Amino acid sequence: MKRSLLKSLVGGIALGLALPAGAALADDSIYVPLFTYRTGPFAGSGTPIADGMHDYLAMLNARDGGIGGVKLVVDECETGYDTKKGLECYDSVKPKNPVLVNPWSTGITLSLIPKAAVDKIPILSMAYGLSASAKGDVFPWVFNPPATYWDGLSEILKSAGGGSIEGLKGKTVGYLYFDAGFGKEPIPLFQTLAKEIGFSLKLYPVAAADMQNQSSKWLDIRRDKPDLLVMYGWGAMNPTAIKEAVKAEFPMDKFISIWWPNDADVAAAGDGAKGFRELNWHATGANFPALADIQKLVIGTGQSQTPKDEVGSVLYNRGVYNSVLIAEAIARAQAITGKKAVTGEDVRRGLENLDLDAARFKALGLENFAGPLKTTCLDHNSHSATFVQQWDGAKWVKASDPIGPDTARVRPLLDEAAANYAQKNAWPVRSEVCDNK
Repeated sequence: MKRSLLKSLVGGIALGLALPAGAALADDSIYVPLFTYRTGPFAGSGTPIADGMHDYLAMLNARDGGIGGVKLVVDECETGYDTKKGLECYDSVKPKNPVLVNPWSTGITLSLIPKAAVDKIPILSMAYGLSASAKGDVFPWVFNPPATYWDGLSEILKSAGGGSIEGLKGKTVGYLYFDAGFGKEPIPLFQTLAKEIGFSLKLYPVAAADMQNQSSKWLDIRRDKPDLLVMYGWGAMNPTAIKEAVKAEFPMDKFISIWWPNDADVAAAGDGAKGFRELNWHATGANFPALADIQKLVIGTGQSQTPKDEVGSVLYNRGVYNSVLIAEAIARAQAITGKKAVTGEDVRRGLENLDLDAARFKALGLENFAGPLKTTCLDHNSHSATFVQQWDGAKWVKASDPIGPDTARVRPLLDEAAANYAQKNAWPVRSEVCDNK
């Protein structure tokens, strides 16, 4: 194992839950590795997510003694948002019998999908990764709730079209995206919709080396004058793009992103960023009992790296949401199997039986934190509604009612993409048990 990996793993355990060495392999514990990136050009996005994920699980250990009376062992492994390092992290945690993995990178996710069924380790790629993996009948070991990148794109276009994508007919739509697996994922749907609806699509790829030097792309955007500019950015790309938009005097009411820009990304652009919009599916702010427990039992006791002013930000709360899914999957697995120290095979079944309604969120100390989510054997996503939030110069303000995906258009394309993946990769037919009634 490389020294940097070893340092990250050991540091993650020490920071995490202060359990004895070797506890990850104990019969009375549940091992949850977190693939994170707190360094490099993606740290601005990765750090608050890592903090939120860690802190919620640490809070469950401190407040509840874990889940179902079983302590959690949380292990962070630094990937730097690099696929090779992500695979090294996977190889390092696999012998410890993880109940699931969180790749936190579309590139890492795509590389791990073929391994999941073989190693019996489910993948939770929350609202990222391969959109087609929402099809549980084809991908029984991969889960991407609460919405796919294709769902999100259709929701953005519906919003911009006044409630219907048809409203964009005859318009010019620009797509500014990170030129990697993440940014490329929605392009097939984008191109299909452009042809069907009749809008002009302009592509503006941003290479990893150019995330902080986008001037040439913004010259193209100024030339093309798109009626709508959609962004799928990550890491240092997001604040740079928003600053460039301000500099180019691009209208913020025509600039909208998928759900990844954080508060600091927008604030860095100053007053000119007012009006910038993005999709979201959960609340911002820290006024929730569960977050109060985190502040008291984890941050307040020195068991976290989280700055106090980060709690409640978009991506911190996103990390919390991710760990809610982890915890609920473990709890459901315990209920289904009658076991306390569940395995990856058990948690796969739990992930297929998530049911987060308003009553459940309230019981978790997260009332009104997010809309309902339900997964099944066939649906590993839920395809939940999102909403548009807008930056007012100091905070995010909800700017729309819930927007559901354009299911009639997206679902057939997901079916086709899943079938093509299965055919291309000689994919096995699902044989896993289904617990849905």
